[in-house]
Amino acid sequence: MGIEQSEYRHRRSKLMEKIGQGTAIFRSAPIATMHNDVEYIYRQDSDFYYLTGFNEPDSIAVLAPHHSEHQYILFVQPKDPLKETWTGFFWGIEGAQESFGADAVYSIADFSKEIVQYLTKSERIYYHLGRDHSFNNQILSIWQSVLGGNARRGFGPVALEDTNHLLHPLRQQKTVAEIEMMRHAIGISVEAHKAAKDIAAPGRYEYEVQAAIENIFRSRGGMGPAYPSIVASGDNACTLHYIANDRQMLSGDLLLIDAGCCYGYYNGDLTRTFPVNGIMTPEQQAIYDIVLEAQLKAIEQVKPGVPYNQVHHKAVEVIVEGLVELGLLVGNREELIAKEAYKPFYMHNTGHWLGLDVHDVGSYKYSEDHWQSLQPNNIITVEPGIYISPKIVPVEGQGEVDQRWHGIGIRIEDDVLVNSFGCEVLSQSLEK
Repeated sequence: MGIEQSEYRHRRSKLMEKIGQGTAIFRSAPIATMHNDVEYIYRQDSDFYYLTGFNEPDSIAVLAPHHSEHQYILFVQPKDPLKETWTGFFWGIEGAQESFGADAVYSIADFSKEIVQYLTKSERIYYHLGRDHSFNNQILSIWQSVLGGNARRGFGPVALEDTNHLLHPLRQQKTVAEIEMMRHAIGISVEAHKAAKDIAAPGRYEYEVQAAIENIFRSRGGMGPAYPSIVASGDNACTLHYIANDRQMLSGDLLLIDAGCCYGYYNGDLTRTFPVNGIMTPEQQAIYDIVLEAQLKAIEQVKPGVPYNQVHHKAVEVIVEGLVELGLLVGNREELIAKEAYKPFYMHNTGHWLGLDVHDVGSYKYSEDHWQSLQPNNIITVEPGIYISPKIVPVEGQGEVDQRWHGIGIRIEDDVLVNSFGCEVLSQSLEK
């Protein structure tokens, strides 16, 4: 299972239609160091991978639709048998051209020299000034050098424009092949969550559950966790990004698991919360019921044309109403929402885009009051929660929270595909 080269060509073609007479430059992700000279497993930049399928560091992709001979150009590491002895296979110049469909492939060492021919007749340079500050400066220096000849030539790039607003809307619209990759990643994630529930028990440690989850990820062909797995029992569930996973679980604890598999760079992202001993206390059940209703009502909002924030607003309405009924909030629902009095209990949004990145690219709104509308083939998460930390600080006008509620942290998250008539919950097979 994977993405065919024909799809990568189609993606580049769609982007080049937007680029027109410009030239776009994309840099691969740098190698990250774990400690001293030990490197993390390499993870390609998502924009670069989306356009190329090329998974090597020290690479550059250039799109130049105006060029008479070369519209797609790669700069890669040349073959080096000695280096490959240590780090493994590299495609090299000939291999990259043969297998990845580039019109021309050069050594990465020749970038500064060769890029000029693809810039001199372009109207502008498209490049995202990212975290690689050295390469940012190199692009700016090259542009400045090319600008010096514009007056003599009578043409050349007069502007530097970010690629994100052109590329990221394309990434938001998932293709059939991408949706199948997502289904597979989510399917493995579902299986892992089921294994986690089977192994969780009083006396076990959170890391034992984490190990069961991540064993499924790798043994089913996944690249590993899409993000650090959250296995949070007891009070730990009130820390949104808890990843220590080292506490011994006790009878009476809830266990919140937020974990997803990465498969072929596509990601699942699921959360379930359940009692370690199989039985909820009345307080735990009351909070769980609110979160579950909030999630189900929010999912009902997911359909084409709906403003993105409407999903969150529905979840907030249900949560506030439920907390008022339990006496954890006091006041009129609309006023509590307007004042954001619920934020000590529910401090995050109800979801995000999902795809090659877990928090995938794309705008959520165009201006303060103009939100992006959901479109067919968008994939989002829907993940409301309630967290009653022992350290909770109520907003002004709200009383102290009774200790019997302390330490309850609940989140329920599914991955949802927007389709032409509504939505499909891709993780529906994982019980709630």
